[in-house]
Amino acid sequence: MSEQKVSNERRRELTQIDPFQASLLKAMNYAKEYKKQLIFIAGAFILVAIVFASVMYSFQKAENSAAMLVTRALTKYNKADDPQKGYIEIENDFKTIFTDFSNTVAGKQALVQFAKICYDASKFDQSYKYYKEAFEVFKNDALMENFLLSSLGHACLARKDLDEARKYFTQIELGESDLLKDEATFILAMLNETADNVIESKKLYKQIVTEYENSMYIPIAQSKIN
Repeated sequence: MSEQKVSNERRRELTQIDPFQASLLKAMNYAKEYKKQLIFIAGAFILVAIVFASVMYSFQKAENSAAMLVTRALTKYNKADDPQKGYIEIENDFKTIFTDFSNTVAGKQALVQFAKICYDASKFDQSYKYYKEAFEVFKNDALMENFLLSSLGHACLARKDLDEARKYFTQIELGESDLLKDEATFILAMLNETADNVIESKKLYKQIVTEYENSMYIPIAQSKIN
């Protein structure tokens, strides 16, 4: 009798559905009821994944192509072994890169590389143009900001646009980063000296000596102070 009672209770337990089974049955019924909608959603996810993969492949392909073209152009430039001759040989190569691959990392970095090539070939107007474009591209990059400001300043000096050069070097001198700040201070001191502003010039030379103890400009600055 006792065994029969246990058996009946066990049978009732087995016939009852546990919470996990109940949830599973609900999910199966939901899937059956909304089968078409679920198939559509799954298809949409797959389509998005395919499109995303295609876009990423396209970006990577463009990046690789741009990097290859830049490397090829720089190799050709180095073989020329002459800044002006090299500039002539690779000018069209870089213009193609800027036209077709301007949104790639390699294409953006090429602006800086070609600006330097223009500067070395004494194409100062073009150098300024490409440094300016590069500055707009990298203006939110703290590591590039002072470097490009200095490059713009030097391009302006080469163009004999002293007021514009002063503007760029002043931005470095007043900025938070110490990168190239001693150079900017030194050039501002020279610009003031050229303009016969002796008091401001000596003040900046003294600033180099007192604030930038490892600067390569200290010996010249000391001689100017004396």
